[in-house]
Amino acid sequence: MTLRVTSPVAGRVVPLAEVPDPVFAQAMVGPGVAVEPERVRADVVSPVDGTVVTLHPHAFVVATSEGAAVLVHLGIDTVKRKGEGFTVHVVKGEAVRAGQPVVTWDPAEVEAAGFAPICPVIALDAAPEVLLDQAGGPVAAGDALFSWQR
Repeated sequence: MTLRVTSPVAGRVVPLAEVPDPVFAQAMVGPGVAVEPERVRADVVSPVDGTVVTLHPHAFVVATSEGAAVLVHLGIDTVKRKGEGFTVHVVKGEAVRAGQPVVTWDPAEVEAAGFAPICPVIALDAAPEVLLDQAGGPVAAGDALFSWQR
């Protein structure tokens, strides 16, 4: 089975190695890509159909019915903001569709507060070689980021 993972934000796709955090850059959490977001207030949307299994203002995980889980992390070290600047639209345990708004944020405001607003999108518990068709360049929220061979 192949799972299509879409971009949670509009911006430019960059390799995980460019994320200014060693845990993400070295793919310790899992393989994926990152999106350097446009610096405008926007909704962050679910990258897949599934259930919200982890939910923080700055990060969330959506698990598909097949058990694949995708982490979306909004910025680096943004946990230190304690939710400031993030508006959450769903609850843990809620079923979501790909493209459904999960959080609203403003990457320009995050950057102005001294945090990198880059957004890692991670295939949890996956081997790097299972990721296919990785996108590059500009993407809109909802555009394909990568496929995950399960």
